[in-house]
Amino acid sequence: MAEYLIKNGFVFDPVQGINGDKKDIAIKDGKIVESVGAGAKVINAAGKTVMAGGVDIHAHVAGPKVNVGRNFRPEDKRLVAYEPGKGVKRMSGGFSVPTTFKTGYKYAEMGYTTVMEAAMPPLYARHTHEEMRDTPIIDQGAYPVFGNNWFVLEYLKNKELENTAAYIAWLLRVTKGFAIKNVNPGGTEAWGWGLNCTTIHDPVPYFDITPAEIVKGLIEANEYLRLPHCMHVHSNNLGNPGNYETTLDTLKLAEGYTAKNNFGREQVLHHTHIQFHSYGGTGWGNFESKATEITDYVNSHKNISCDIGFVTLDETTTMTADGPFEHHLCELNHLKWANVDVELETAAGVVPYIYSPDIFVCGIQWAIGLEIALLAKDHMRFHLTTDHPNAGPFTRYPRVMKWLMSTKARDEMFAGMKNEDKVRSRTTLGSIDRELTLYEIAQMTRAGTAKTLGLSHMYGSLTPGLCGDVAVYDFNPEIENDPETIEKAFGKAAYLFKQGEQIINEGEIVSNGNKRTLWVDVKTNENAQVERDIALKFNKFYTVSQKNYEVYAHHYVPNPFKFEIDATQ
Repeated sequence: MAEYLIKNGFVFDPVQGINGDKKDIAIKDGKIVESVGAGAKVINAAGKTVMAGGVDIHAHVAGPKVNVGRNFRPEDKRLVAYEPGKGVKRMSGGFSVPTTFKTGYKYAEMGYTTVMEAAMPPLYARHTHEEMRDTPIIDQGAYPVFGNNWFVLEYLKNKELENTAAYIAWLLRVTKGFAIKNVNPGGTEAWGWGLNCTTIHDPVPYFDITPAEIVKGLIEANEYLRLPHCMHVHSNNLGNPGNYETTLDTLKLAEGYTAKNNFGREQVLHHTHIQFHSYGGTGWGNFESKATEITDYVNSHKNISCDIGFVTLDETTTMTADGPFEHHLCELNHLKWANVDVELETAAGVVPYIYSPDIFVCGIQWAIGLEIALLAKDHMRFHLTTDHPNAGPFTRYPRVMKWLMSTKARDEMFAGMKNEDKVRSRTTLGSIDRELTLYEIAQMTRAGTAKTLGLSHMYGSLTPGLCGDVAVYDFNPEIENDPETIEKAFGKAAYLFKQGEQIINEGEIVSNGNKRTLWVDVKTNENAQVERDIALKFNKFYTVSQKNYEVYAHHYVPNPFKFEIDATQ
């Protein structure tokens, strides 16, 4: 492979404690190295910002619900113009639910090289992997959903930790999954009965188990298996006024647990899109922010991390395995609704939504996400996401960075709101003058996400020996003071390297790269009971056979990167 020397850039690498120092970054044989030969290609990064490739910990970018969103919302394709094919690029389009090609291209243009699909229904894992296979450039992994799975509910009800862990290990292997995802624990299964679980103590119909038991059981199973990433939870009662109490109750379930793994991970619970779970009030009329309460708790508990799910005030497409929430949302906005049940495993819903700055609730949601990030004390544990596409499309990350780095940009947003006074009075955002630095942005988008995923030995830093994933932005931190420059620069990387291959040259994509699919293969003790249970339920309930369920690597995962773990006891 070619050798590269990226010279004289302003480097931001929190892992090494590099905060805007002018440095050279060398790439050879796909890795960051100390030095390269005299024949290396030189990239002049003078006056530019240099970071490791971005790592997105949570986005809905592949699989059946995303494809339902594409088919369900043809109008989404008209929100932005389709881009014709050019050079190595294929034609691409879509806004909140872009095509697979556009997903890869736009992430690369923002300087991202690794993206995690946040909720994979195991029955449709093949579909998910087919879409990831067709998404160019970026490395990807997927989180199978477990929080409403019949096997898991039964084993946890009976307090059978070894059986729970053995089943999870089997499912990760056959679906080529990366981590344990826990969506609305028990509530989505309750939705099959027309019900929901809105507190951690609500019983799940038929299974006689509570969300609290599910969360704690999956934390214990995750640590038993020593997985790279911690248990990744979307807690109960999402999106409702007053839900911050449920969120705090869920976070407190992690107290007393410590991480057990060989990947440098310190957390046992990651709470996703926590903005949607930080609401006060008893109804929409007195809806208010509880960002301070939530952030204070996460700040004080180092075994917890979160991604934020910033609302971007766009028209978008919501999609989640939280089936009852999507029905609730449809009842609120009276737009179209798609609902799917996935046999013994999960469910999903899709509903269009418009976050209007003229609606005070939307304005408060926008402010809450920013409050959380600005009140955070350790940005290695607070990560930048939009829960794409639920709070807004991932292509708005540069805009979120602008808001986080500029009080002027935030004040301009406030000024454009019809209910500015109400939004200011029900949040603390207007009183916060903090502006995040590029160092902190690098923590939220690279170093922190990689560490929480257990991937800091590969991504998130420019330390020699790590993957040669490097982004160069046309942004001079010594002289730039226009917030619009932030959004422009971080939306269009000047140069991008992935695994040592040049992907972007002077702002243009020149290669589709050599993407990989990340998955976890955990070895556990042989478990005849779990094997019998799986065979029985497939014969009795599933509409497919076990052979047609498994994701076979040679076809669905042509370039796998497998993490092998020995969890035998």
